[in-house]
Amino acid sequence: MDATAFCASSKFDCAGWSRASAEPAAQLCMSTTRAVWFFILALTAIRLSLLATTDLEFDEAHYWMWSERLAPAYFSKGPTIAFVMRASTTVFGANEFGVRFFSPLLAAGTSVLLFYFTRRLFNATAALWAVVALNVTPIFNIGAFLMTIDALSVFFWLAAMFTFWLAVEKSPHFSWYWPLTGLLIGLGFLSKYTNALELVSILLVLAFAPRLRQEFKLPGLYSLLVLFALCTVPPIVWNAQHAWITLVHLRSRGSLEHGFGFHPVEVLSFLGQHFLAYSPFLFLALAWGVIGSWRRVNQQFKVLFLMWFGLPVFLFYLLLSVNKAAAPNWDGLAFLGFGLLAIYFWWERLEASVMLRLGAVVAILVGLIMSVIALDTDVVRAAGFKLERPDPSDRMRGWKTATNALEKMRNDLETKLGEKLF
Repeated sequence: MDATAFCASSKFDCAGWSRASAEPAAQLCMSTTRAVWFFILALTAIRLSLLATTDLEFDEAHYWMWSERLAPAYFSKGPTIAFVMRASTTVFGANEFGVRFFSPLLAAGTSVLLFYFTRRLFNATAALWAVVALNVTPIFNIGAFLMTIDALSVFFWLAAMFTFWLAVEKSPHFSWYWPLTGLLIGLGFLSKYTNALELVSILLVLAFAPRLRQEFKLPGLYSLLVLFALCTVPPIVWNAQHAWITLVHLRSRGSLEHGFGFHPVEVLSFLGQHFLAYSPFLFLALAWGVIGSWRRVNQQFKVLFLMWFGLPVFLFYLLLSVNKAAAPNWDGLAFLGFGLLAIYFWWERLEASVMLRLGAVVAILVGLIMSVIALDTDVVRAAGFKLERPDPSDRMRGWKTATNALEKMRNDLETKLGEKLF
């Protein structure tokens, strides 16, 4: 396959390449692709080298305990995180590096998927900047370091989003992208139950795109649903055997055990947290891009597709936040679609304005600085600033020291009392 074919645009593109411009465009595409691969590989190597520099965070330790006791599901989550940790700790041992090994790899996989998907939707240069923006976002950088369910959830969501796009490109003809999409959503569901909302996105895209409504009469969609349904069997069976404890947990997690209240301040808190989690300028540009794209949702299929892969998750957690503010990572899946939508909105404007390009560079630098601080606030202390309150990265420090101090205290007491304490 030659470079032109390899870098081919989506069939949904409005404009095609002329024969005269195809070859230079293909060369630019291949050059950009190599640059992105170098960037991702270098960043992954750096992340791998840092994995053992801090103690495990509480959730990581919790999931590691699950990995020592493999099961079809657990009280709050599906089984994928436990099986992944079991695989890495079997090879590298039960240590920080072993527990976190797959996190940078999943971040790299997500970056690669984002590049190829964005390149198919738009062009290679836009895809390059999408990858850069993703990797300077504080919440993504934290997820690329800590091994939690979000790394798996985001990877499978984006993979399913990409394969669904490939499936509808071939519509009305059947392709194996349909059942593959169902499998990827199912694996995402086994990582984080929120991934099931991707089915809602798919149904909305098919319903609102007139050309695709015929898919409701064709086998592709139903092969997708069957594969997804098969993936739900393990946690359903496990929950049936354990008094549906996951439903009880989710109800408590959403602060719904005492009913649903109306608290506007909680909504403001929910939205405000996103300015820190995604960095202020990047989140502002993203929100502006999404809102500005709404008027084109029924005019351009790409806008419709990306909008409906963001809105269901975001609106679900926005509604929950009327009662109690959701954490900013809970609706993180929405920002894959929203982020691409923002790139589509801003791209021509950036090419036409030097000031906007300068603003984009500033936004990326601010995101990078915030990412470094989020991972290790000792950088701030080293610069001479005093933090008056605990910060999130404190949860990754001091556990070994505290454990050793407690162990010494226990040994001293046992020696003094002449018996085991516990």
